[in-house]
Amino acid sequence: MSGFVSGFPSLSRRQFLRAGGGCAGIALAGLWQERRCELNAAEAANRGIPLPHRVPRVKRVIWLFMHGGPSHVDLFDPKPELSRLAGQPLPESFGMVMTRRKVAENPLLPPVRPLRPRGESGVEVSDFLPAIARHADDLCVIRSMHGDSVNHPQSVYQMNTGSILMGHPSVGSWVAYGLGTENQDLPAFVVLPDPGGGLKGGPPAWGSGYLPASYQGVPMRPGPKPILHLAPPDGIGVDRQRRTLDFLGELNRRHLCDRDGDSELAARLQSYELAFRMQSAAPALVDLREETAETQRLYGLDRPETEEFGRRCLLARRMVESGVRFVQLYSGDTNGWDAHSDVVKNHSQLCAATDQPVAGLLTDLKRRGLWDDTLVIWGGEFGRMPMSEQGKGRDHNPWGYSVWLAGGGVRGGMAYGATDEVGLRAQEKPVHIRNFHATLLHLLGLDPEALSYFHNGLDERLIGPTDDVEIVQEILA
Repeated sequence: MSGFVSGFPSLSRRQFLRAGGGCAGIALAGLWQERRCELNAAEAANRGIPLPHRVPRVKRVIWLFMHGGPSHVDLFDPKPELSRLAGQPLPESFGMVMTRRKVAENPLLPPVRPLRPRGESGVEVSDFLPAIARHADDLCVIRSMHGDSVNHPQSVYQMNTGSILMGHPSVGSWVAYGLGTENQDLPAFVVLPDPGGGLKGGPPAWGSGYLPASYQGVPMRPGPKPILHLAPPDGIGVDRQRRTLDFLGELNRRHLCDRDGDSELAARLQSYELAFRMQSAAPALVDLREETAETQRLYGLDRPETEEFGRRCLLARRMVESGVRFVQLYSGDTNGWDAHSDVVKNHSQLCAATDQPVAGLLTDLKRRGLWDDTLVIWGGEFGRMPMSEQGKGRDHNPWGYSVWLAGGGVRGGMAYGATDEVGLRAQEKPVHIRNFHATLLHLLGLDPEALSYFHNGLDERLIGPTDDVEIVQEILA
């Protein structure tokens, strides 16, 4: 790592080990692991990053990722002009390059459900989402998001990692790298995938990229085995496992010292220790039997259409309450919200499955005292076109779409920015994904420009080159 932060040169792990006496530094790391605050401070100094850079507005994040691309013009972005022009071709004035045949076959499709002003703020929310609509005064809706790819995998990567290319660290990994964990028995970054699987882009969306492997997202699920292959084999007790782990740890530490602090091996050592501690912590975390019947109903666990997603939303609350810093929860299997053929059918099913659980999560965070320092994010990798596809569907739209935030650090009851008159492109106060990420890091107390990692001769950042990156100040509380 190179560069200067707060007037001090940053050091690579290898340089730090040399300065600290090599193997002696490794031995000290074992002691630091038992003292969280000192460990985070030591790692921060190692990386040259003061943690946090400023007083954080929030301590933790729950990201509700609607995989496939929910339709902003049918959910959060009212467009009267789209209704007025329904059935007509997209006017040439919007600059969309389409063949005459394509224009004729894909006329403008009006919002398929009404969007109405809600709450005291009057923020418009669709009839698709009646439970979330009751929280309109809590929502900060960014209506002018935009990205750089029309394809699912690249857009999933960009929304999650800042780049359309595979192999970059996810937002959760950057946050874990920058802030560490609040609970040494649990990972800093947990992922709750959709049980249908099939995320377009796959696990690299929550991978650590070129950061050490210890910062990647850890997938968890409900039930007695929240993490596959975590439990020891039958007949292997805790004491025996502890002795085996200590023996392997000693061999690996010798191996590490001889190789001048190889970061991948150091990450493997940390993962062994974390896995051992999680054997007792993780099953208790995902056991929902201690939750009251009222709480389970709040999340929709009493109804078949909401039970699955509601269970994961409740798990997300339990995780952040237990010290997990970043939880990402996916809605939508292989196709998810990708409503190419029928928006009404697709969104009716997915909104019915997610609306009550999301609203229940917001309510629960408030009443458990987690609201002021937890940030909730709702959105997909892009939105949908104002034109129709196959008569009743919509195609991908990365040029203008909506994402909403709620909870700590942001202003509730507001809409920021705007797309054009039909919802095709971000027009007023556009927010590129890099600026969205910069704002998220800022809320967590991290300087988006200072949070970097030296890789292949470059200081890499989540936000990429910093020349045109801005924090969206107007949405901050």
